Amino acid sequence: MLRARLGLTVVAISLVAWTAGTAVAATAVSEDTDEDPGAGHSLLPFGAGLAVGFATHEAGHLTLDVAFDAHPGLEGVDFHGIPFFAVSHDPVTARQEALISWAGFGVQHAATEWILTREPDLRSRHAPFRKGILGFHVLCSAVYGVGAFGKTGPAQRDTRGIARSVDVDERWIGALVVVPAALDTYRYFHPRSRWAPWTSRALKVGLAVLVLK
Repeated sequence: MLRARLGLTVVAISLVAWTAGTAVAATAVSEDTDEDPGAGHSLLPFGAGLAVGFATHEAGHLTLDVAFDAHPGLEGVDFHGIPFFAVSHDPVTARQEALISWAGFGVQHAATEWILTREPDLRSRHAPFRKGILGFHVLCSAVYGVGAFGKTGPAQRDTRGIARSVDVDERWIGALVVVPAALDTYRYFHPRSRWAPWTSRALKVGLAVLVLK
């Protein structure tokens, strides 16, 4: 049964990643040119970027679930009537729970830093796939921020898992998730800014240190 649950999780994430990868491969040539082929041709790679952002976020949770032998699986959840699913696991120690809950944010933080550091002028480039990854980062952080500040949504939300494990108010965790995403959005529109990148990085590292302490 446990193997079946793990297999289902791997298949679901792999399917999303494979679909996104296929779309990326099909649009690889236009992605790296300066020509803008139009909005219609950008929707597919942008959607693929969103999907890859989601898949890697969940893969971060799954990786530590497996590392801690926490028997991961899928669990249906809803956010005020909107059905969704979460990667669930068996009970673990407080430190392990904090790391598992943080892993999704850690992966998306690393991905967006890699993109924005290599391409600070991302906004002026035709790069819908990479913009999709950045878009997922901002959207995901905003949704978690709403849940954290209002202390609402599914009990399995990552901000709650971190907060309970490190014994801090969930709203502080929400701030450490939302503010870097807001700063990354600012970086997208203001690529020459010097204070925004370092402030964003400091807050991302701060969240990691809080989890690792």
